[in-house]
Amino acid sequence: MDRTAQLTARRAERDIAYDPPPAAGSLHVRAARVLETNWTGTSTVPSRGLYPHQWSWDSAFIAIGLRHLSPLRAQTELETLLDAQWGDGRIPHIVFNPSVPLDAYFPSPDFWRSSTAGRAAGAPRTVQTSGIVQPPVHALAAWLVHCADPGLSRARGFLTRVYPRLAAWHRYLLHRRDLGGGGLASVVHPWEQGMDNSPCWDAPLSRVTPAPARSFRRADLDHGAAEDRPTDLDYGRYVRLATDYRDAGYADGPGDFAVEDPAFNALLIASEHALARIARELGATGTARHARAERLTAALIDRMWDPAEGMFFCRDVRGGGPAGELIPERSVSGLIPLLLPTLPRDITAALVRTAHGPHFGLGDTTRLAPSYDLLGEAFDPHRYWRGPAWFNTAWLLERGLRTHGETDRADALRAAVLDLADSTDFAEYVDPYTGEACGATGFGWTAALTLDLLHSSPTVTQISGVKGGNRG
Repeated sequence: MDRTAQLTARRAERDIAYDPPPAAGSLHVRAARVLETNWTGTSTVPSRGLYPHQWSWDSAFIAIGLRHLSPLRAQTELETLLDAQWGDGRIPHIVFNPSVPLDAYFPSPDFWRSSTAGRAAGAPRTVQTSGIVQPPVHALAAWLVHCADPGLSRARGFLTRVYPRLAAWHRYLLHRRDLGGGGLASVVHPWEQGMDNSPCWDAPLSRVTPAPARSFRRADLDHGAAEDRPTDLDYGRYVRLATDYRDAGYADGPGDFAVEDPAFNALLIASEHALARIARELGATGTARHARAERLTAALIDRMWDPAEGMFFCRDVRGGGPAGELIPERSVSGLIPLLLPTLPRDITAALVRTAHGPHFGLGDTTRLAPSYDLLGEAFDPHRYWRGPAWFNTAWLLERGLRTHGETDRADALRAAVLDLADSTDFAEYVDPYTGEACGATGFGWTAALTLDLLHSSPTVTQISGVKGGNRG
């Protein structure tokens, strides 16, 4: 970095005490304090107790909020994560902090054995990581972080350095993970989709023989009530899948679990649009990436849209016939494609009706959309991803509603997010009916996305970098 860039970066770091917007000072200051408390010097942990390392999609969401406090720190957040990228392009879902004791979190580095088991896939030797991935929010986050301070970004060469890494990440997903042959990315473990314990995984997981309970110790139960966490049976299946993937050298393709998920692929599409904007900023056209995003949008509709139910469903690539089969479980994941700017008008209208209808009750019986169908047999308002409402999915839905002109509904959801973040001390997730705090408090992405909603004008919140509008 040259002298000018160094001075620019130092000024940016001194500017971290960003003035809060009018009438939001207290909430701004408290959210900023959460991110400061969770900052390790190079990245931000989701929660000091329950999640003491760096998580992939958490860091992307956290960077989106950090850009309002310190664009330099937001850039550093993403750069730290990308420094752990594997040679095959994957961005691991956890980057482990070597100063944290091994028994503080399971699965720990000695379970994943990334530097040895992942050698053929190009795992880094200087840092320990997991071997699975998480949703690809990163290019979207990088573009928004750049826009927060383009001068600093250009001075540091931020986009120039991260663009090839993000492009490699997307190549990995679109080539190595097209396990269904339909052009979309598959997840090979429930943890990869981010909604770890969703009922959407129950049917494909039923084919997996669980690891013996005596073969692992669940550190998560040290920080949360057992009735709010995944069951031991489900956890045993998670461990079995991760063990088999590790023992196969983290090679993609042969495992028993492969699912195309609408939220995972919608975020990939949004990030393709963002990569196109980054390419243009760097002097290229970006046309090919926009075209790819449109092809992926068409594939998403073709493979996962159910017009009769008015939402997208996961596709079990290993179930049913050669094309797999849709999983008939209504998850908030099936609403997240609303954030895509070029969905046909009839689909966006149906998604809005479904979000505000009896299965999710948004703005009526629930303040934030539940993670799972209110009327589903597996619904539980407190158990991890089987009913509770999460702030990151609310943030995505708020952007989707606003992108498609549902301004009043977006304003109401924005207000609900800010109110619940305030009243729950930035909880990890909440009871969708009562707003009661669940999981950890002082949670990283809750604080970060609160900051983003506080500082982003309600009238200009396109997140894909593409002018909104409905095609159809």
